[in-house]
Amino acid sequence: MRAALAPGIRLLRALPRDSRYRGLTLVLTFLCYTSYHLSRKPISIVKSQLHPNCSALGPNPHNDSNSSTWCSWAPFDGDNYNELFGALDNAFLVAYAIGMFISGIFGERLPLRYYLSGGMVLSGLFTMLFGLGYFWDIHVLWYFIIMQICNGLVQTTGWPAVVACVGNWFGKGKRGLIMGIWNSHTSVGNILGSLIAGVWVSSAWGLSFIVPGIIIAAMGVICFLFLVEYPEDVGCSPPLHHVASDEDAGGAPTTEKDPEGIASHEGPLSVSGQSSTARSDSPKEPAEEPEAISFLGALRIPGVVEFSLCLLFAKLVSYTFLYWLPLYIVNVAHFSAKEAGDLSTLFDAGGILGGIFAGLISDYTGGRATTCCVMLVVAAPMLFLYNHVGQNGIGTSIAMLIVCGALVNGPYALITTAVSADLGTHESLKGNAKALSTVTAIIDGTGSIGAALGPLLAGLISPTGWNNVFYMLIAADVLACLLLTRVVVKEVRGWCGYMARKRGFKEF
Repeated sequence: MRAALAPGIRLLRALPRDSRYRGLTLVLTFLCYTSYHLSRKPISIVKSQLHPNCSALGPNPHNDSNSSTWCSWAPFDGDNYNELFGALDNAFLVAYAIGMFISGIFGERLPLRYYLSGGMVLSGLFTMLFGLGYFWDIHVLWYFIIMQICNGLVQTTGWPAVVACVGNWFGKGKRGLIMGIWNSHTSVGNILGSLIAGVWVSSAWGLSFIVPGIIIAAMGVICFLFLVEYPEDVGCSPPLHHVASDEDAGGAPTTEKDPEGIASHEGPLSVSGQSSTARSDSPKEPAEEPEAISFLGALRIPGVVEFSLCLLFAKLVSYTFLYWLPLYIVNVAHFSAKEAGDLSTLFDAGGILGGIFAGLISDYTGGRATTCCVMLVVAAPMLFLYNHVGQNGIGTSIAMLIVCGALVNGPYALITTAVSADLGTHESLKGNAKALSTVTAIIDGTGSIGAALGPLLAGLISPTGWNNVFYMLIAADVLACLLLTRVVVKEVRGWCGYMARKRGFKEF
C-alpha cells in the first residue's frame, strides 16, 4: 500500500510556482547573511578571554614576575589591551567600509551567485585562520590584524548581493514588513555567533572562530548550488516596483508616486498588483536588462545622501554594542565571559523585534524617515537609563537590553533593507533596477564608516570611564535623527496634504 503524499509536499504543490521560488530566495539569503554575522561575532566574546582577570584564577603556576597577566594571551597582556582590541575591530571595520563602496559596483556587473558564494567561502577561510592562531601559538599582533583586514574586505560581498537578490524578487508592496522580518538574520547571526563562541571561549578560544568559519563556508557552497538571481531565469514573472497612479491603493499617504501597498489582497510572497499567471507567459529576457548605474548617478537619487549619513551614526551605536557589550557587562556587572556573551544576545533579540516593528509601521504610514527618527529620539534616553540603572538587577538588565536593542537596531534595520531597496528602485530611475546593489553599497558603506568609528572611539574612551562611552553613543543617536530632518519634513507635508485633500473630498 502506497502512503499518501507528504503534507509538506502537498503544501508546496498548492503554492504558485512564483511563490515557491520567492520563498526559496528569501530563506536562502536569510541563512547566507545569518552566517556572515555569525562569523563576525566571536571576536567580541573572545576579548574578555584574551585579557581575563588572572588574579581570580589563583597564583601564577609559572612563577613569572608579572602575576596579574600570566593567563592573558600576548600581545593583549599589556595595559594597552583596550587599544589593541580597538585596533582589531577597526582593522575589520575600516576594510569593510572601504571595500563596501567598491563591492556594490562589482555586484552590479558580476553574477550575484558567484560573487556571494565566493565571498562566503573566503570569509570562512580567514575566520578559521584567525582561530588557528590559538593552536599555532601565534602572539604577533600583525597576524590578527591582517586576518581582520582580509575578512573585512571579503565580507563586503554579502550585503549588496543579498539585498539585490531580494529586491529582484519582491515588489514595493509590504516591503518594509517582509524585509523587517528578513533582516532579523543580523540579530539571529549575532545570537548564534555568541552562543557558538561561548561554548569554547574558556577552554580553546580558537574553536570559537574555526566553527563559525566552517559554517559560513558551507553556506557558501549551498548558495552556489541553489540561489536564483532573477525571476526571469526560471520563467517566473518579475515584481512590479512602481505603478502609474498617484494615489495609494490602501489610502495611506506616501512621499513618492508609487504606493507602499499595491493591493489589499497581496500575500507576502505574491507579486504586487498583478497575477503571476497573467505575466508568466511573457517573461522578460535577460538580454533586455539596462546598464548598471554609475556611483555619482546613484548619489543623485533623492534621499540616498540623507539616509547614508543617518546610517553612519546609527551603525556607530549598533556596532559599538556589537563589539563592546560583552566586555562592558564583564567589567560592570562582573559576570563571566560566557555569561556576558549569553546576556548580550538579548540586545540582538530586541533588534529582531525592533526591525519587524519598524518595517510594519513604515509600511502602514508610508514614512520610512519618520519611523526611524521617532525610534532614534526614544533610544537616546533609554541608553542613558541602561547605563545608570541597567545593572541594578538581572530583571532590569534583561528588560533594558531588549528595549535598547529594539530602538537602536530598528532604524538601522529599516535603512539597510526597505529604504535601500526603495531607493534602488526609485521612480527617477525609470524602471532601471540595476542600481539596487550600488545604492545598497553606498548606504551600507557610509554606515560602515560609523561602524568602524564606534568601536575605535569606545576603545579610546573606555579607559576614562564607561559613562563617557554612553554619552558618545547618545550624541550619535541625536545626530542620526537630525540628519533625517529634511526627509521627515517632506513626509509630514505629504501627510498634511493628503489629509487636506481627503477633507476636501468629504466636504464636496
